[in-house]
Amino acid sequence: MGDPAAYVRIMRPVNSLMMGFAVLVGAVIGGGSGILGSTAYLALAFVTGFAFTGSAMAINDYYDREIDAINEPQRPIPSGAMTPNEALAESLVLSAVGFAASWGTGLNSLALAVVAWVTMMYYATAGKKTGLLGNFLVSLCVALPIIYGGVMTGSSGLWGALLFASIVFLTNTGREITKGIVDIEGDRQNNVRTVAVGSGAAVAAWASILCYVSAVVISYVPVYYGIVTFWYVPFVAVTDLGLVYLSYSLMRDHGRENSRQVKNGVRIMMMCGLVGFLLGNLL
Repeated sequence: MGDPAAYVRIMRPVNSLMMGFAVLVGAVIGGGSGILGSTAYLALAFVTGFAFTGSAMAINDYYDREIDAINEPQRPIPSGAMTPNEALAESLVLSAVGFAASWGTGLNSLALAVVAWVTMMYYATAGKKTGLLGNFLVSLCVALPIIYGGVMTGSSGLWGALLFASIVFLTNTGREITKGIVDIEGDRQNNVRTVAVGSGAAVAAWASILCYVSAVVISYVPVYYGIVTFWYVPFVAVTDLGLVYLSYSLMRDHGRENSRQVKNGVRIMMMCGLVGFLLGNLL
Protein backbone atom coordinates (compact mmCIF):
# COMPACT_ATOMS: atom_id res chain seq x y z
CA MET A 1 0.00 0.00 0.00
CA GLY A 2 1.25 3.48 -0.85
CA ASP A 3 2.00 6.34 1.50
CA PRO A 4 -1.31 7.32 3.22
CA ALA A 5 -0.47 11.00 2.73
CA ALA A 6 -0.29 10.39 -1.01
CA TYR A 7 -3.96 9.41 -1.05
CA VAL A 8 -4.76 12.87 0.29
CA ARG A 9 -2.28 14.75 -1.90
CA ILE A 10 -3.50 13.20 -5.14
CA MET A 11 -7.01 14.53 -4.43
CA ARG A 12 -5.67 18.13 -4.35
CA PRO A 13 -7.58 18.76 -1.09
CA VAL A 14 -7.61 22.53 -1.56
CA ASN A 15 -9.22 22.18 -5.01
CA SER A 16 -11.66 19.55 -3.73
CA LEU A 17 -12.69 21.69 -0.75
CA MET A 18 -13.13 24.69 -3.06
CA MET A 19 -15.43 22.76 -5.39
CA GLY A 20 -17.46 21.41 -2.48
CA PHE A 21 -17.81 25.00 -1.30
CA ALA A 22 -18.78 26.08 -4.83
CA VAL A 23 -21.77 23.71 -4.75
CA LEU A 24 -22.90 25.34 -1.50
CA VAL A 25 -22.48 28.76 -3.11
CA GLY A 26 -24.64 27.65 -6.03
CA ALA A 27 -27.30 26.39 -3.63
CA VAL A 28 -27.36 29.74 -1.81
CA ILE A 29 -27.50 31.64 -5.12
CA GLY A 30 -30.53 29.57 -6.10
CA GLY A 31 -32.26 29.22 -2.75
CA GLY A 32 -31.14 32.20 -0.68
CA SER A 33 -30.77 32.03 3.08
CA GLY A 34 -33.74 29.65 3.33
CA ILE A 35 -31.57 26.80 2.06
CA LEU A 36 -29.43 26.99 5.21
CA GLY A 37 -32.08 25.09 7.16
CA SER A 38 -31.50 21.98 5.05
CA THR A 39 -28.31 20.85 6.77
CA ALA A 40 -28.32 17.26 5.53
CA TYR A 41 -29.12 18.41 2.00
CA LEU A 42 -26.21 20.84 2.01
CA ALA A 43 -23.87 18.23 3.47
CA LEU A 44 -24.69 15.85 0.61
CA ALA A 45 -24.18 18.68 -1.87
CA PHE A 46 -20.75 19.47 -0.43
CA VAL A 47 -19.71 15.82 -0.46
CA THR A 48 -20.77 15.54 -4.11
CA GLY A 49 -18.54 18.42 -5.20
CA PHE A 50 -15.65 17.33 -3.00
CA ALA A 51 -15.72 13.66 -4.02
CA PHE A 52 -16.08 14.25 -7.76
CA THR A 53 -13.24 16.77 -7.76
CA GLY A 54 -11.00 14.39 -5.82
CA SER A 55 -11.91 11.62 -8.26
CA ALA A 56 -11.10 13.84 -11.25
CA MET A 57 -7.73 14.81 -9.78
CA ALA A 58 -6.78 11.18 -9.13
CA ILE A 59 -7.80 9.91 -12.57
CA ASN A 60 -6.06 12.88 -14.17
CA ASP A 61 -2.81 11.95 -12.42
CA TYR A 62 -3.29 8.32 -13.47
CA TYR A 63 -3.39 9.24 -17.16
CA ASP A 64 -0.83 12.05 -16.80
CA ARG A 65 1.84 9.99 -15.05
CA GLU A 66 4.28 10.16 -17.98
CA ILE A 67 3.80 13.91 -18.42
CA ASP A 68 4.09 14.46 -14.66
CA ALA A 69 7.38 12.57 -14.63
CA ILE A 70 8.70 15.56 -16.62
CA ASN A 71 6.60 18.50 -15.39
CA GLU A 72 5.72 17.55 -11.79
CA PRO A 73 7.99 14.68 -10.63
CA GLN A 74 7.09 15.31 -6.98
CA ARG A 75 3.46 14.21 -7.48
CA PRO A 76 2.37 10.93 -5.83
CA ILE A 77 2.65 8.59 -8.85
CA PRO A 78 5.94 9.72 -10.46
CA SER A 79 7.54 10.09 -7.02
CA GLY A 80 6.65 6.47 -6.17
CA ALA A 81 4.47 7.42 -3.18
CA MET A 82 1.60 5.42 -4.71
CA THR A 83 1.09 3.15 -7.71
CA PRO A 84 -1.03 3.99 -10.77
CA ASN A 85 -3.50 1.25 -9.83
CA GLU A 86 -3.91 2.72 -6.35
CA ALA A 87 -4.70 6.11 -7.90
CA LEU A 88 -7.23 4.49 -10.23
CA ALA A 89 -8.89 2.66 -7.33
CA GLU A 90 -9.11 5.87 -5.31
CA SER A 91 -10.74 7.65 -8.25
CA LEU A 92 -13.36 4.91 -8.59
CA VAL A 93 -14.16 4.95 -4.86
CA LEU A 94 -14.53 8.73 -4.83
CA SER A 95 -16.76 8.56 -7.93
CA ALA A 96 -19.02 6.09 -6.13
CA VAL A 97 -19.20 8.39 -3.11
CA GLY A 98 -20.05 11.34 -5.36
CA PHE A 99 -22.85 9.48 -7.13
CA ALA A 100 -24.31 8.25 -3.85
CA ALA A 101 -24.32 11.78 -2.42
CA SER A 102 -25.83 13.31 -5.57
CA TRP A 103 -28.59 10.69 -5.61
CA GLY A 104 -29.57 11.95 -2.17
CA THR A 105 -30.18 15.47 -3.52
CA GLY A 106 -32.62 14.50 -6.28
CA LEU A 107 -32.83 13.05 -9.79
CA ASN A 108 -32.07 16.33 -11.56
CA SER A 109 -28.93 16.70 -9.48
CA LEU A 110 -27.96 13.11 -10.18
CA ALA A 111 -28.41 13.63 -13.93
CA LEU A 112 -26.14 16.69 -13.85
CA ALA A 113 -23.62 14.73 -11.77
CA VAL A 114 -23.53 12.08 -14.50
CA VAL A 115 -22.86 14.77 -17.12
CA ALA A 116 -20.08 16.22 -14.96
CA TRP A 117 -18.51 12.80 -14.38
CA VAL A 118 -18.57 11.87 -18.08
CA THR A 119 -17.02 15.24 -18.96
CA MET A 120 -14.28 14.75 -16.36
CA MET A 121 -13.49 11.25 -17.58
CA TYR A 122 -13.40 12.34 -21.22
CA TYR A 123 -11.06 15.19 -20.36
CA ALA A 124 -8.70 12.90 -18.44
CA THR A 125 -8.62 10.17 -21.09
CA ALA A 126 -8.74 12.07 -24.39
CA GLY A 127 -9.92 15.67 -24.08
CA LYS A 128 -6.73 16.95 -22.49
CA LYS A 129 -4.80 16.51 -25.74
CA THR A 130 -7.24 18.69 -27.69
CA GLY A 131 -5.71 21.89 -26.33
CA LEU A 132 -8.16 24.78 -26.04
CA LEU A 133 -11.16 22.44 -26.16
CA GLY A 134 -9.63 20.58 -23.25
CA ASN A 135 -9.27 23.87 -21.36
CA PHE A 136 -12.96 24.55 -21.96
CA LEU A 137 -13.90 21.07 -20.74
CA VAL A 138 -12.02 21.34 -17.46
CA SER A 139 -13.40 24.85 -16.92
CA LEU A 140 -16.90 23.51 -17.50
CA CYS A 141 -16.24 20.95 -14.78
CA VAL A 142 -15.07 23.73 -12.45
CA ALA A 143 -18.14 25.88 -13.19
CA LEU A 144 -20.62 22.99 -12.96
CA PRO A 145 -20.62 22.83 -9.13
CA ILE A 146 -22.26 26.27 -9.01
CA ILE A 147 -24.81 25.22 -11.65
CA TYR A 148 -25.32 21.97 -9.72
CA GLY A 149 -26.14 23.96 -6.59
CA GLY A 150 -28.62 26.05 -8.57
CA VAL A 151 -30.28 22.94 -10.04
CA MET A 152 -30.73 21.54 -6.54
CA THR A 153 -32.93 24.48 -5.60
CA GLY A 154 -35.12 24.38 -8.72
CA SER A 155 -35.36 26.26 -12.01
CA SER A 156 -35.94 29.65 -10.34
CA GLY A 157 -32.35 29.76 -9.12
CA LEU A 158 -30.74 28.40 -12.25
CA TRP A 159 -30.28 31.65 -14.20
CA GLY A 160 -28.44 33.35 -11.35
CA ALA A 161 -26.24 30.30 -10.95
CA LEU A 162 -25.44 30.35 -14.69
CA LEU A 163 -24.33 34.00 -14.49
CA PHE A 164 -21.92 33.35 -11.64
CA ALA A 165 -20.77 30.10 -13.25
CA SER A 166 -19.81 32.03 -16.40
CA ILE A 167 -17.42 34.17 -14.33
CA VAL A 168 -15.85 31.02 -12.88
CA PHE A 169 -15.66 29.45 -16.34
CA LEU A 170 -13.75 32.36 -17.85
CA THR A 171 -11.38 32.71 -14.90
CA ASN A 172 -10.56 29.02 -14.88
CA THR A 173 -10.10 28.92 -18.66
CA GLY A 174 -7.48 31.63 -18.26
CA ARG A 175 -5.87 29.61 -15.48
CA GLU A 176 -5.79 26.45 -17.60
CA ILE A 177 -4.16 28.29 -20.51
CA THR A 178 -1.61 29.73 -18.07
CA LYS A 179 -1.02 26.23 -16.72
CA GLY A 180 -0.20 25.18 -20.28
CA ILE A 181 2.78 27.56 -20.18
CA VAL A 182 4.00 25.88 -16.99
CA ASP A 183 3.61 22.40 -18.49
CA ILE A 184 4.87 23.23 -21.98
CA GLU A 185 7.86 20.86 -22.06
CA GLY A 186 6.02 17.75 -20.93
CA ASP A 187 2.99 18.62 -23.06
CA ARG A 188 5.14 19.07 -26.15
CA GLN A 189 6.81 15.69 -25.67
CA ASN A 190 3.44 13.98 -25.18
CA ASN A 191 1.66 15.72 -28.09
CA VAL A 192 -0.74 17.72 -25.91
CA ARG A 193 -1.86 20.56 -28.17
CA THR A 194 -2.20 23.41 -25.68
CA VAL A 195 -2.22 27.04 -26.77
CA ALA A 196 1.32 27.37 -25.41
CA VAL A 197 2.55 24.36 -27.40
CA GLY A 198 0.78 25.35 -30.62
CA SER A 199 1.23 29.12 -30.61
CA GLY A 200 3.91 29.87 -28.04
CA ALA A 201 3.98 31.18 -24.48
CA ALA A 202 3.36 34.81 -25.49
CA VAL A 203 0.10 34.02 -27.32
CA ALA A 204 -0.99 31.77 -24.44
CA ALA A 205 -0.31 34.59 -21.97
CA TRP A 206 -2.47 37.03 -23.93
CA ALA A 207 -5.24 34.45 -24.30
CA SER A 208 -5.17 33.98 -20.53
CA ILE A 209 -5.29 37.73 -19.94
CA LEU A 210 -8.32 38.04 -22.26
CA CYS A 211 -10.15 35.45 -20.16
CA TYR A 212 -9.24 37.13 -16.87
CA VAL A 213 -10.29 40.59 -18.06
CA SER A 214 -13.57 39.21 -19.47
CA ALA A 215 -14.33 37.63 -16.09
CA VAL A 216 -13.65 40.96 -14.37
CA VAL A 217 -16.06 42.77 -16.71
CA ILE A 218 -18.85 40.22 -16.22
CA SER A 219 -18.40 40.33 -12.44
CA TYR A 220 -20.01 43.78 -12.47
CA VAL A 221 -23.23 42.53 -14.10
CA PRO A 222 -24.78 41.28 -10.81
CA VAL A 223 -24.08 44.70 -9.25
CA TYR A 224 -25.56 46.57 -12.22
CA TYR A 225 -28.79 44.57 -12.06
CA GLY A 226 -28.97 44.72 -8.27
CA ILE A 227 -29.14 40.97 -7.74
CA VAL A 228 -26.49 40.95 -5.00
CA THR A 229 -26.08 42.75 -1.69
CA PHE A 230 -23.30 45.09 -0.61
CA TRP A 231 -21.23 42.18 0.72
CA TYR A 232 -20.57 40.99 -2.82
CA VAL A 233 -18.62 44.15 -3.63
CA PRO A 234 -15.54 44.10 -1.35
CA PHE A 235 -14.67 40.45 -1.97
CA VAL A 236 -15.20 40.62 -5.72
CA ALA A 237 -13.32 43.94 -5.87
CA VAL A 238 -10.32 42.26 -4.25
CA THR A 239 -10.68 39.37 -6.70
CA ASP A 240 -10.86 41.71 -9.69
CA LEU A 241 -7.87 43.75 -8.57
CA GLY A 242 -5.96 40.53 -8.02
CA LEU A 243 -6.81 39.26 -11.50
CA VAL A 244 -5.79 42.58 -13.07
CA TYR A 245 -2.48 42.51 -11.20
CA LEU A 246 -1.83 38.88 -12.16
CA SER A 247 -2.67 39.71 -15.78
CA TYR A 248 -0.13 42.53 -15.70
CA SER A 249 2.45 40.20 -14.17
CA LEU A 250 1.83 37.59 -16.87
CA MET A 251 2.02 40.24 -19.59
CA ARG A 252 5.46 41.32 -18.34
CA ASP A 253 6.84 37.84 -17.72
CA HIS A 254 5.29 34.73 -19.27
CA GLY A 255 8.16 32.46 -18.29
CA ARG A 256 7.49 29.10 -16.67
CA GLU A 257 8.07 30.08 -13.04
CA ASN A 258 6.12 33.33 -13.13
CA SER A 259 3.28 31.56 -14.95
CA ARG A 260 3.23 29.03 -12.11
CA GLN A 261 2.92 31.86 -9.58
CA VAL A 262 0.13 33.45 -11.61
CA LYS A 263 -1.70 30.13 -11.86
CA ASN A 264 -1.51 29.65 -8.08
CA GLY A 265 -2.53 33.25 -7.46
CA VAL A 266 -5.62 32.89 -9.65
CA ARG A 267 -6.79 29.96 -7.52
CA ILE A 268 -6.63 32.20 -4.42
CA MET A 269 -8.57 34.92 -6.25
CA MET A 270 -11.21 32.38 -7.28
CA MET A 271 -11.70 31.38 -3.65
CA CYS A 272 -12.06 35.03 -2.64
CA GLY A 273 -14.60 35.51 -5.42
CA LEU A 274 -16.61 32.50 -4.25
CA VAL A 275 -16.84 34.03 -0.78
CA GLY A 276 -18.19 37.20 -2.40
CA PHE A 277 -20.73 35.18 -4.41
CA LEU A 278 -21.88 33.51 -1.18
CA LEU A 279 -22.15 36.60 1.01
CA GLY A 280 -23.66 38.71 -1.76
CA ASN A 281 -26.54 36.26 -2.06
CA LEU A 282 -26.84 35.39 1.62
CA LEU A 283 -26.59 38.59 3.69
